[in-house]
Amino acid sequence: MSLKTNRRSFLQYGAAAGALALGSGLHPWSRMAYAANLGDQQLRTTGLSVTVQDRILDMFKAASGVSSVSGTPSTYPDAQTKILSGSADFDVWEIIAERLPALIATDNVETIPAAELPNWAGIREIFTKVDPKWDPKAQISGQIWADEAQTQLYMVPAVYNFDSIGYNPDVLSEEEANTWTALFDDKWKGKSGLNVDPLIAIGQAVLAMNSLGLLNASNPGNPTMEEIDEAAKFLISKKKGGQFRALWGDFGELVNLMASGEMVVCDAWQPAVMAVKAQGKPAKYANPREGYRGWAIGPSMLKGTANRDAVIAYADFWLSGEPGIAVTEQGYYSPSVNIKDVMDPEKYGFWYEGKPWTGEAERGINPGDLRDGGSLEERSSNVAYWHQWPDEYDHLIMRWDEFLNA
Repeated sequence: MSLKTNRRSFLQYGAAAGALALGSGLHPWSRMAYAANLGDQQLRTTGLSVTVQDRILDMFKAASGVSSVSGTPSTYPDAQTKILSGSADFDVWEIIAERLPALIATDNVETIPAAELPNWAGIREIFTKVDPKWDPKAQISGQIWADEAQTQLYMVPAVYNFDSIGYNPDVLSEEEANTWTALFDDKWKGKSGLNVDPLIAIGQAVLAMNSLGLLNASNPGNPTMEEIDEAAKFLISKKKGGQFRALWGDFGELVNLMASGEMVVCDAWQPAVMAVKAQGKPAKYANPREGYRGWAIGPSMLKGTANRDAVIAYADFWLSGEPGIAVTEQGYYSPSVNIKDVMDPEKYGFWYEGKPWTGEAERGINPGDLRDGGSLEERSSNVAYWHQWPDEYDHLIMRWDEFLNA
C-alpha cells in the first residue's frame, strides 16, 4: 500500500494490526510502523514548552491511537529533580541532550533502537557525524548515542536550534546587540534578562568574559573550576548592581517581558522573539560575533515505563511531517532533511535557506523579510559551543546557588 496517495496517509502497525486511515492526515514521510497496536498504551511526558505542546500531543494521539496522552511543561532543573528522585509519573523526559549524563549516571534511561524508528533514515548528519574541531562529548553527535556503532539512542532529536540574544532594535543597534557582552552592558542595567538554567547562564557569562578579556576559556560549555568561580563572581557583581530585570525560565514569561519593554536585551529563544514581533512590538534576534549556543531536545525513554511502544512511536512521530512543520514555523529546526519534501517551498526557503518571505504578512513576518541570522547553513557554521554536561557540574551548581542567593 502506498503512503503517498494524499494527506490522508495511512499509519501502519505491521501485518498483525493492519492499517488505520487518518482523518487529519500525515505528510507522506510520516511512516510509523510498529509491531503492535497502541490502543492499550498511554504516553506521559514532561519537558520544556519548546516541545511539550498540546497541539503536537493531540496530533500524536490521533495518529498513533494511544489511549491517553498527557504533557507537563517544566523547567529542566525542576524536571531533573523530580525524575532523578525516582518519580514514576512519566514515560518520557523531553530532555536537552546536555542533561543526558544525569539520566545515564542514575540508570534512569532506557535506550531506543534506531532500527525501530522508521523516520530515522532522514536524520541530518549533524546527529551522526563527529566534527573534528570539538571533542565528541562537546557536540550533539557525541551525546545522544549509547554505542559507537550508533544503534542505540539515549535521546531521539525532536528539535534543535542555535540560540543567541533577543533585543529591541528601537533601543539597541545591531552592533551593540551582536555580542554576548550586551547582556552585561551597564547601558542596559535593569532591563537585561538571563535564563534561570545554570548550564545556560554560566556558559554565556564565560563567552562574554572571553570577549571582555576577563577570561580565556577554551570551551564555555565545559568551564574549569577556576573559570566557574570567575563567572560566578562576575554574575554576582552584575546581579548586585541591578543588571537583570528577571531570571526567566518560561516562554510566556520571556515574551511578556520583551513585549512590555521591561527587558530590552536578553538571552532568548528565537520563537519567543518572533512571538513578540507577532504582537507588533519591535524585536530582533542577534547574530553574535562570538557564535551561537547549539542545542537539541528530544524524547528519552524513562526506565521502567510500561508504555515502551508508545514512547518509541512518539519519538518517531517527532521525525515526521506534522510536528516538523509546526516547530519550524515557530523558529526551530527539524532534525530530518525530509522536511524539505513536505513544507511549502516558499516557506522552506525562508526558514531554512535564508530566502526572503514571499507570502502574505503573518505572525510578524512581512513580504521581503529575511530570517534573523540567515540560513541554517550560515547559522550552523557560527556555533561557539554545543550545550554539554560540565565536568565540574557539582561545583557549578554550588556557585550558581550562591548567585541566586546573592
